[in-house]
Amino acid sequence: MATTGSRLAAGDTAPAFTLPDAEGRPVSLADFSGSRVVVYFYPAAATPGCTTQACDFRDSLASLAAAGYRVVGVSPDAPAKLKKFQETEGLTFPLLSDEDHAVASAYGAWGEKKNYGKTYQGLIRSTVVVGEDGRVDLAQYNVRATGHVAKLRRDLGLDAA
Repeated sequence: MATTGSRLAAGDTAPAFTLPDAEGRPVSLADFSGSRVVVYFYPAAATPGCTTQACDFRDSLASLAAAGYRVVGVSPDAPAKLKKFQETEGLTFPLLSDEDHAVASAYGAWGEKKNYGKTYQGLIRSTVVVGEDGRVDLAQYNVRATGHVAKLRRDLGLDAA
């Protein structure tokens, strides 16, 4: 298993987690046991890039579900902000609050970022696909908000072409 803070790779055991959802209810990775789960990490609800990415997942949810995938979004936002984001954008998949960055760190999605010449610690836009066996099938880091879901679908072999 990967150590905390390092990036995950295919075959690693996905770190277990339990986080509050937009309603404050606990949601665990174990709740999805037997399913394939797309766990995607995004920096902040209701920002332009994160809204684009969330809406892309929303719009692809039925086809992902038909292929056996569930989707969970994780950000450092408080549950109240996640609830507003879900309601505003009509998001029907769980959004989880990782305010202390512990889960993002365990998944390698929290680390050094650079923006306008400044270096700081922050959330790295990332997606980890966890297989039915609890192991990582696919891990992608520093993904782009726009077009990411289409690329993910291709990488998972869900789109012919």
